[in-house]
Amino acid sequence: MILSAYKSLYVFFNLCPSGVRTNYLLVAQFLITGQKLQLFELKPAPQNCLHAIHKAYKLGSIMKVFCGRANPTTGSVEWLEEDENYDYHQEIARSCYADMLHDKDRNVKYYQGIRAAVSRVKERGEKAIVLDIGTGTGLLSMMAVTAGADFCYAIEVFTPMAIAAVKIVEKNGFSDKIKVINKHSTEVTVGPDGDMQCRANILITELFDTELIGEGALPSYEHAHKYLVQEGGEAVPHRARVYAQLVESKRMWSWNKLFPVHIQAEDEEKIIVFPSEMENCPGVPSVYDIQLNQVPRSDFTILSDVVTMFSVDFSKQVNSSSTHYTAKLESIKSGMAQVILSWWDVDMDPSGMIKCTMAPYWVQPTSNDVQWRDHWMQCVYFLPNEEPVLQGENVYLTAYRDEYSVWYKLQKARNEEDKKDAYVGSPLCSCQAHLLWNRPRFGELNDQDRTNQYIQALMTVLEKDSICLCISDGSLLPLLAWYLGAEQVFTVENSAVSHCLMEKIFKANHVGDKIKIIEKRPELLTASDLEDKKVSVLIGEPFFTTSLLPWHNLYFLYARTAVAAHLTNSVTVLPQSASLYMMVVEFKDLWRIRSPCGTCEGFDVHIMDDMIKNSLNFRESKEAEPHPLWEYPCKSLSDPQEVMTFDFRLTVPQHTLSTDGSVNLLRTGKSHGAVLWMEYHLTADISVSTGLVQISDEKGNCKWNPHCKQAVYFFSSALEPETLTDLPSAITYAINFNPKTGEIAMSFKPLS
Repeated sequence: MILSAYKSLYVFFNLCPSGVRTNYLLVAQFLITGQKLQLFELKPAPQNCLHAIHKAYKLGSIMKVFCGRANPTTGSVEWLEEDENYDYHQEIARSCYADMLHDKDRNVKYYQGIRAAVSRVKERGEKAIVLDIGTGTGLLSMMAVTAGADFCYAIEVFTPMAIAAVKIVEKNGFSDKIKVINKHSTEVTVGPDGDMQCRANILITELFDTELIGEGALPSYEHAHKYLVQEGGEAVPHRARVYAQLVESKRMWSWNKLFPVHIQAEDEEKIIVFPSEMENCPGVPSVYDIQLNQVPRSDFTILSDVVTMFSVDFSKQVNSSSTHYTAKLESIKSGMAQVILSWWDVDMDPSGMIKCTMAPYWVQPTSNDVQWRDHWMQCVYFLPNEEPVLQGENVYLTAYRDEYSVWYKLQKARNEEDKKDAYVGSPLCSCQAHLLWNRPRFGELNDQDRTNQYIQALMTVLEKDSICLCISDGSLLPLLAWYLGAEQVFTVENSAVSHCLMEKIFKANHVGDKIKIIEKRPELLTASDLEDKKVSVLIGEPFFTTSLLPWHNLYFLYARTAVAAHLTNSVTVLPQSASLYMMVVEFKDLWRIRSPCGTCEGFDVHIMDDMIKNSLNFRESKEAEPHPLWEYPCKSLSDPQEVMTFDFRLTVPQHTLSTDGSVNLLRTGKSHGAVLWMEYHLTADISVSTGLVQISDEKGNCKWNPHCKQAVYFFSSALEPETLTDLPSAITYAINFNPKTGEIAMSFKPLS
């Protein structure tokens, strides 16, 4: 189906367990394709979307709040609409509040900037009236009052956090100097009968995300300066700068474009190619935010010096209107310009002496200067197309932005018309691949070593008369099976987008009439769909776009059961089985996102700790959560242990599968949690791991599959202060697989 219209409908989802690492709240943008809605983009929502949800309900608009859970038995996410009284404490439980409170560099710099701002106001003989937008726990407001502010208005739109802030402020003895206002800043009124008695002369905010502007900082500042803050007042932070650096990186480019796939069989090499439409597609504008500090320098080549793309002075009126900025770069090395790496810093004072930076390790004076944080990372932007550049050549990089996002364009030369060029709208995917696959999936499909394992496995099971059926979302396995000699290949695609995309890929490889795409759910397959033939080889990676946790891809087992009537008695299933592995680890930093803070810069925030702990008692929060562990260093404290096996040659078991036991801790360290992953046994001697690749040294440092998220179950010890006393000698576990729900429940207990 060709997309008939690019109309957008924004719907707000709350995904449990989290599909993103920042918080649960997602925004899904859909494309209207005839009478169908196809998912266009699923991304973390700005915090101010919470306000939009509440406001939408009040206005009776079409925006809804849903709770969704991936259902491994159906391969889909099931959504339950919630009412306006929905309890958002789950967002708090897995939000980045704890991470921010543990960010020592951020907190110290804010405190220094606030002290300096209050001092400047006092030196002018004025009362220091503070407006704190997005107060959260109230930390920055308490800093302001401690620094000498006369009064502080603390704005917090998120009701559970506003309630917590009131309690924290009261516990620390600041209730007479801090007023918490549970509104969005654009709804705050000023005047004798208003929320604020007068305009503030100090504006304090922490409205930033990895992209700086993604949480709606610009419109919030714009409104505050117009209606809530005195002209010529102070702002903390005072200004922000966004930096960019041009690089060449095969690894990063593999997250955006598909490379030819090489198939070596019987002394003949065949190549899977992709349509020119995919090669020329500009992709999607959403930033890929990652921990760039975990990307080795060998994975990219720097083509330019770091350049300041734009800056924002928060002490003056801010304009949130869409605009663009152009910087002239001189190439310092020849190469293919593919990727823009970007980050930002903020000056907490006008002089720029108090600076907080997100710069990656190669820009910092020493690697020891890099502060770990997960709420602010670094940005990877993909140019619409790669461009060759020569050393010494001048190129022009343009950053375009709207209220919430940034995207880039590179030009070799600029004439007068280019200098006057108008704002260019954000790129829109035309090939549909970027609609179907996320960045890690692109990388996975481009992993030739991984593909070779599937090729080797297929070569051992395929015969000239093999009838193959593939069940996976947007997989290249049907092409591999055809090129490796299968007589006929069928593939099931659940969505119109994946059907359309795979059809274009098959046609580009001249097999459009040889591989039959069936746009149906497996349980709806009929004999006529398979041309009255029995399937002798059932294949799957397995990969399904709705999967969040490693075992969600066990949907393949349910699909295999659903098509049992269409299989021969001697059917070969690839993979033949899957194993669930676990390993106890100590994280270098990731533990901070779940660890209580206690006191932060001298302020008691135990109420916030208790709030998170209580929220974690909910069933959804007791489960494992997905994290891409290649970005989060850890060391193994135990050997990896196989704890459960699923045989795909059989149908779904009728009864619960249970296992229990213990793992001995072989290394000294804090047992922060267990990591779990799946390993798929394609054949008896060929396996593909979605988790641990290797334990790289005697210290237990781990190397993880970079294309998959692993499941992390944080132990209760992760919620206690960091200590190495009373370390356990082993961890006991109990794991249960419920075939009716497809879910895996687990519990762990330390043994002294």
